[in-house]
Amino acid sequence: MQTLILTLHIIACIVLTVLVLLQSGKEGMGVIFGGGSSSMFGGAGAGGMLAKLTAVLAALFIVTSLSYNYISGADRRAESSIIDVQVEKPKQAPVSIEEPAEKPAASEQ
Repeated sequence: MQTLILTLHIIACIVLTVLVLLQSGKEGMGVIFGGGSSSMFGGAGAGGMLAKLTAVLAALFIVTSLSYNYISGADRRAESSIIDVQVEKPKQAPVSIEEPAEKPAASEQ
């Protein structure tokens, strides 16, 4: 099931990208900064085959994204959480205290 959803998602991504690039812009860069004087959908309205296909593929993209996230997360719900893991303190090696070595006897020469 994951493979099917992931395949649909990838196809939807590629086709959606192509459809967005095929659409022509209505006005120049001034629209981005609020300089457009047309209505929300432009003078011609929201119609057009490319706009409708883009909306359908955008909906498919969202549905496949959410469903893949839900299905792939189902496997992890059965596993333990990192919060449940007990952290063990590392065992320290016993520290041996060595007595200082005695000074060698001073030799007389």
